[in-house]
Amino acid sequence: MTEETTASATRQAASATARAGDSAPGRSHAGGAGPPGSGREARDQVTVCMPAEGAYLSVLRTATAGLAARLDFTLDEIEDLRIAVDEACAMLLGQAVPGTGLECTFTLGRDMMTISVSVLSQTARPPASDTFAWTVLSALAGSVEALIGPGNRLTIVLQKRREPSGSV
Repeated sequence: MTEETTASATRQAASATARAGDSAPGRSHAGGAGPPGSGREARDQVTVCMPAEGAYLSVLRTATAGLAARLDFTLDEIEDLRIAVDEACAMLLGQAVPGTGLECTFTLGRDMMTISVSVLSQTARPPASDTFAWTVLSALAGSVEALIGPGNRLTIVLQKRREPSGSV
């Protein structure tokens, strides 16, 4: 992979992040309501598509940090989300059909971010939830779920709620 390819992918992710920021706060688009049971309407939804290769994960980490910062997550929460996205992608890339894409959708609520990362899978086998990696992922993201969809699409859904500010 060349630096030009990486720079192009980074520009595309930054452009998607900027377009998401153009909408008015509190207004829903391209995704409708927030996650089931959240009782909150989603403000924005951003989708990043890229080759299912580890070389592109820095683009997702950057997009994750930028979008979490928009929601006023703390620096620690932002770093947790960056690591969680990286870990979820690592779990998926091992099962991805070679030459296909990885899709990451960020759904932003008022105080919550839902991140869905998916690939076309060769085996359509969700990661085991009793492993150390899954335990770490759950601790970093808050809520984690693995889903198998049509056509062997394997998805990991991360949901992190912003901690309330503790002013005393």
